[in-house]
Amino acid sequence: MNKKRSQENQDRQARLAAIQAEQRAGERKRNALIFGGIGAVILAVIIAVTLVIVNQIQVNQTREAAASKPIADIQEYPDVTFNHVEGAVEYDQSPPVGGDHSPVWTNCGVYTEPVPDVNSVHSMEHGAVWITYNPDLDQAEIDKLTDLVGTRSYVLLSPYPDLDTPIAASAWGVQLKIDSADDARLATFLDKYIQGEQTREPGAACSGGITPPGRAS
Repeated sequence: MNKKRSQENQDRQARLAAIQAEQRAGERKRNALIFGGIGAVILAVIIAVTLVIVNQIQVNQTREAAASKPIADIQEYPDVTFNHVEGAVEYDQSPPVGGDHSPVWTNCGVYTEPVPDVNSVHSMEHGAVWITYNPDLDQAEIDKLTDLVGTRSYVLLSPYPDLDTPIAASAWGVQLKIDSADDARLATFLDKYIQGEQTREPGAACSGGITPPGRAS
């Protein structure tokens, strides 16, 4: 009787050990699937991030290469004056690309109304690019210009009455006049001249000056 009971205990222990072994095997399998899936997701994320970084590097290199070359049809004005003066100033270019100007600059940003020449010239002295457009320009084109400016600092965007071309991009001593916001030269102009080598006062602010009416951002 004791032998039979002992054998039954051994059989139960054997069955229990087998069940436990099967459970542990199942847990290992589930863990392998879970961690394998997590690993696959992590690997996919790493690959995606790497591709984004590589693509951005290539985009930056392409932009830098374009900005290092002369821009077609750009006008250069190397002899503009740079005195701080009070009152109005008559400029030789429209919009101006430099010259005597107010001691106070226009704060950079997007404006829906014209901004004063004498203050905005000072902004360009600090390295800003001033994009101006004819007030009759289609809203779709204005929206594209606004998107192009985006979060860039050291950019002014504003309408300019009586502009003789749909769009003009100006920096200190240089200007590009174009017909469309889709013109690739405009983005290159921004890359080249925002705080570019033409900047008379590198590091000077484009905030803390005046904010004329009509500022959108």
